[in-house]
Amino acid sequence: MPEMKVMLFKKSRIRVDENNLVCLGDIHVAAGFSKNQTPSDYMALPAAVREVAALLRKKTGKSGLLSKEDIKSVWYSKKGPNGGVWADENIALGYAAYLSPGLAVEIRDVFLRYKKGDETLHEEIRENKQGRDEAFEKHREIGKRVRRTYTDTLKAHGVSRPFDYANCTNETYKHLLGGTAKDLKISRKLHPKANLRDHMTLSEIAYTMASEALASERIEDQGAQGYLACRDETKLAAMSIKGAIEGDRKNRQQRLV
Repeated sequence: MPEMKVMLFKKSRIRVDENNLVCLGDIHVAAGFSKNQTPSDYMALPAAVREVAALLRKKTGKSGLLSKEDIKSVWYSKKGPNGGVWADENIALGYAAYLSPGLAVEIRDVFLRYKKGDETLHEEIRENKQGRDEAFEKHREIGKRVRRTYTDTLKAHGVSRPFDYANCTNETYKHLLGGTAKDLKISRKLHPKANLRDHMTLSEIAYTMASEALASERIEDQGAQGYLACRDETKLAAMSIKGAIEGDRKNRQQRLV
């Protein structure tokens, strides 16, 4: 799959796919708007449905039956870590206006700079990426230390087979990120032997660190012994971290409504 193009808005990345469809979820995240203003909510509105129909007529020249590929030329949604709602830039601008007139003006300015090939926009993206890369490396090094502590704890409590270490780790991934290491690599189009953690976001690394640190504490405090007991304590730790994350997000969404 071709590399995603990127625009920059308020130091956040707005991805554009190989067909020049914009990730509406990136606009939603960058703007910091509430749960009831999601891309899916917008796409269900009568005005958005009419706009999609108009764009489809313009792009395909059809007024009747449309194929899946016709529809995907204007908008589509997909699940998974790299999923979301992707739409024509006209719809993206409409979505920004739906969120806020002021936001629409700001987003339109980014689009215009992007279309003109504004070199200062590219420089902002490069500088932002450099900062993210440096932060990623720092987080990654701390994550490796936390990981070693966790695996040392598993070893000290009777976990010995490589398969069992992998299964314990997958309890963290399943409950935090929504799938096993294998599942996540497939959904992110990574090589089977790729190091998944080298392809996580900063937030994912931080959450994984917190979960493994808590799992180490639980295993020690609960006196867990053997693979099954350590696996269960790892699962409980991951569920606790996930619960805290979801609780905080729910609180923020309520306050933003």
